[in-house]
Amino acid sequence: MIHIVLYQPEIPHNTGAVGRLCLATGACLHLIKPLGFSLEDKYLKRSGLDYWHEVDVHVWESWEQLHQSAGNSAVFKFVEVQGTTTYWQADLRSDEDVYLVYGPETRGIPASIMALGQTLHIPMQGTRSLNLSTAVAITLYETVRQRS
Repeated sequence: MIHIVLYQPEIPHNTGAVGRLCLATGACLHLIKPLGFSLEDKYLKRSGLDYWHEVDVHVWESWEQLHQSAGNSAVFKFVEVQGTTTYWQADLRSDEDVYLVYGPETRGIPASIMALGQTLHIPMQGTRSLNLSTAVAITLYETVRQRS
């Protein structure tokens, strides 16, 4: 299964849009606290449209809680600007659970967490970052493509 992990997301409409992407691809969405918004936020629900209640979403108190629950066979891929491998070079075909992890909109994933798996990046010119839901869409659909 494909898992999308948003580590301490800050912007509700990004999370809502990611939820729709997860629903469209059959991926599971994981949110790691603290969240920068309430799950009852009107912007989250507006971006998630009337699909939000159908999204397979799990909320975790900490990274450690999610990591322990994932088990030893889980594969973690961290998508960050400083990633060492382009997302299309990564082998995402594993039969195991793959967890694509994204950091909060205003800061990255802590280095101590990224050390637990491969770091991926999306090549960019003229900008330092992409919208979170755009980055998720790019890498999620590459994962779906590789697993098809």
